[in-house]
Amino acid sequence: MHRTDKLRILIADDHELIRRGIRDLLSVKVDWQVIAEACDGPDAVRLASEFKPDLAILDFSMPDMNGPQVTRELARVSALTKVIILTMHDSEQVIRKVLESGASGFVLKTDADQVLRGAIEAVSQGRYFFTSRVAELLLKEYLDGKSSLPKKPVESRITHREQEVMALLASGMTSREIATHLGISTRTAESHRLNINRKLSFKSIADLVRYAIRYDIVTIS
Repeated sequence: MHRTDKLRILIADDHELIRRGIRDLLSVKVDWQVIAEACDGPDAVRLASEFKPDLAILDFSMPDMNGPQVTRELARVSALTKVIILTMHDSEQVIRKVLESGASGFVLKTDADQVLRGAIEAVSQGRYFFTSRVAELLLKEYLDGKSSLPKKPVESRITHREQEVMALLASGMTSREIATHLGISTRTAESHRLNINRKLSFKSIADLVRYAIRYDIVTIS
């Protein structure tokens, strides 16, 4: 989180009514602060670069740059900003674009009044928040063998400890929770996470989850 006590949030949507609704929804949390609002993709990138928010809530469909495109740009101009993408649709094409962008959350606008606050809590704590449709798609791709993931590495590339960390990440734990669970420092847990992503060229949590399932590093119950 940012150096202040409040969670600093950027909202980006090309409809003023939607932005106002999100503001009202978040206003009940005194430790959350909407620091900027954008009406299109480029404006969201500019404001994120200027204000470095802790969290950005982005509409999937915006003029000039959509939510996934903005998410990729934020990784460059405001790398610590977590992203939740809001959308009206949960088609496979939309879900895939969101996952591949590196966003930490995916919420349907029709469900926002029920789940957006929970999504923000999860993502701000280092977790991921996706609808059940995302889990269905990942499992379907795994069963159909359509996921394009690296081949299983030789034993010397991924250590036993890294496999443990991968399994815990895939189950939804944060680096801090993993550190407590394994009796290591948070910095060490984060170092393992970075090494896993580097060795296997993971671009998103979806890559990690599919890989962990495919090679029995973690199971889905």
